[in-house]
Amino acid sequence: MASADLLLHPVRLRIVQAFLGERALTTSQLADELDDVPAGSLYRHVAMLTNAGVLQVVAERRVRGAVERTYMLRLHAAQIQPDQLAAMTPEQHAQGFMAFVAGLLADFDRYLTAGTPDPAQDRAGYRMAALWLTDTELDGLLRDLSAVLQPRLANVPNRKRRRRVIAGVLLPAPEGRRISKKPGP
Repeated sequence: MASADLLLHPVRLRIVQAFLGERALTTSQLADELDDVPAGSLYRHVAMLTNAGVLQVVAERRVRGAVERTYMLRLHAAQIQPDQLAAMTPEQHAQGFMAFVAGLLADFDRYLTAGTPDPAQDRAGYRMAALWLTDTELDGLLRDLSAVLQPRLANVPNRKRRRRVIAGVLLPAPEGRRISKKPGP
């Protein structure tokens, strides 16, 4: 199975997202977080991700005669490679983007229904902006964002830190809409 096919499945995408942030989880802990996914399905998808090298077993222990495994995400294996992205059809991109957005919707819904959400206090939000950039300027922006985010990706969990997920979407305007002048005074 190609990594795009593997990673863009809605359940497997949610599993990968659950492991983001250097998290080590057992399948029981994962099942608690993804409680709407049937156990058999969850175990099957975890096995597929493990067999593909996306998840790795980092610990094992015996629990009531069974082996409980703890998994971690191999981040470099959980990314679709540029050549695979280039080979995807528009329909495959649409399907992948829908899985991505559906995962965000489900995560936000779980946030809103768990306890008493306070988006202002929790600093949860969503916004959109438009930038006019050349390809070179965009490359510089992406380098700058990486420089800001990279050191923080190394933060380890502790009692003071709360796991926060940042999701990004970068969409160019459709062709033919590149130049637009503001009306003059």
